[in-house]
Amino acid sequence: MGAAAIEETAIAVDGASVFCRRKPGEGVPVVFVHGHPSHGGDWEPFLERVRGPALAYDLPGWGRSQGPAGFDYSIQGLAALCRRFLEAAGIGEYRLALHDWGSLALIAAQEAPDRVRRLVVINAVPLSADYRWHWVARLWRRRGVGELVNLTATKPAFAIGLRQASGDRGPMPREFVESMWRHRMRGVGRPALSLYRSADPDALAAAGSGLGGVRCPALVVWGQRDPYLGPEQGRWFAGRLPNAELLEVPRGGHWPWIDDPSAVSQVVDFLDA
Repeated sequence: MGAAAIEETAIAVDGASVFCRRKPGEGVPVVFVHGHPSHGGDWEPFLERVRGPALAYDLPGWGRSQGPAGFDYSIQGLAALCRRFLEAAGIGEYRLALHDWGSLALIAAQEAPDRVRRLVVINAVPLSADYRWHWVARLWRRRGVGELVNLTATKPAFAIGLRQASGDRGPMPREFVESMWRHRMRGVGRPALSLYRSADPDALAAAGSGLGGVRCPALVVWGQRDPYLGPEQGRWFAGRLPNAELLEVPRGGHWPWIDDPSAVSQVVDFLDA
């Protein structure tokens, strides 16, 4: 029997229309949560291969999800959206995989850790007061400067910028760049700027204060050539999660499965174990 087809739908959550890629099936679902500046389409290689039901949604303001006027795009506002998405989708126990700012879903997971059966963390924003932002994020966090950076961005410049996220600093796959650019935030990108500006050290530390209570089996996957989140951050996650193992991807950049596709199989095998 062939793999189930990936469906597209939208789920209403607190006035936001949350776009979702969903694969039907029986059992405990996998919930995939993306980061910035991408969307849930990042997870399609995993959705195609993982067993059982799975969902990959676009955070409001990213991809094809729209947030209502006045939506709270702060760390806590988006973490609350992740929690309420599970409720709206009728999800009880689940397996969780996250990348970059997908850490927002890990904030929600700390509130009900017994519901998380398995966890995969891939080059994710560390919920730690000791983390210091990379240079691009520092520009986004500055009022006026961040708006100017986003407003003046061009597609060629965007593609060049993404090269630094590649493990070999070469061009990212054309389809990957096209998909991200096509669904980019318009104008000054208020959702992303609000998120980054809410991420002061104290806020990050508070958001990760309950990580020790997430006791499910966890796999921390880390591209060792990530210019934004260095190898030490992967070791930090592996040290904070009680039942974690660390998988380092030597040739991997910020999206390590693009540089080393074998990482997809390793993640899927872990989630399906």
